[in-house]
Amino acid sequence: MPRGRYSFYDTHDHTPLGEENFHCATGTSGWRYTARTTTPNGQEAGSVDLTIDDLGRPIRLELHAGGWQVRGAALDGVTWVRTDPTGEHAQEGNAAAHAFTGASPAFLVATARLLRLSPGAPATRVRLVALTSPVLAPRTLDQSWALRDRTAHATDNGPLVVDEYQVSDLQTGEQSTVHLAGDVVLAAPGIELENLESPPSTFG
Repeated sequence: MPRGRYSFYDTHDHTPLGEENFHCATGTSGWRYTARTTTPNGQEAGSVDLTIDDLGRPIRLELHAGGWQVRGAALDGVTWVRTDPTGEHAQEGNAAAHAFTGASPAFLVATARLLRLSPGAPATRVRLVALTSPVLAPRTLDQSWALRDRTAHATDNGPLVVDEYQVSDLQTGEQSTVHLAGDVVLAAPGIELENLESPPSTFG
């Protein structure tokens, strides 16, 4: 049941963008991730609550940022309701996509779980709905994911298996590398794992 802290930074000049204190756990029916985000000066910035089923599909998502709220799930693709800061207006959306993505490292874990790639296999294309700060506006994008390498590292708690993914934005051609160990992101562009109180969980 990992618990820890990620920090976010600008990928161009490494300006700190805030932190995310998280808690996640696997279960018989899937995986749940909850977190609180803060600004660089420590003020509350929002929250993340994501539950995926055993196949990696989002069965419950609730995001808060900048006063905005989004609730979503896998339904006829993915469906969501976005509510403005006043709470007076709610807009429903739907897209023929596989899952959601956003700033939280939770979405990298969830996408990897959804795709279940094998090392060396051809890249797989996935359509996602991105919900990013500061206003959680939805945007559909296409990515390709490839599992380039899987390495076991010896630790005091047994071998730690690290997966190295290459993620490509199919619109811009931009490529990035993501390192995952179970349900924890070890490294990704703009994300650093600052603290981890217990080893990552492994998926069955």
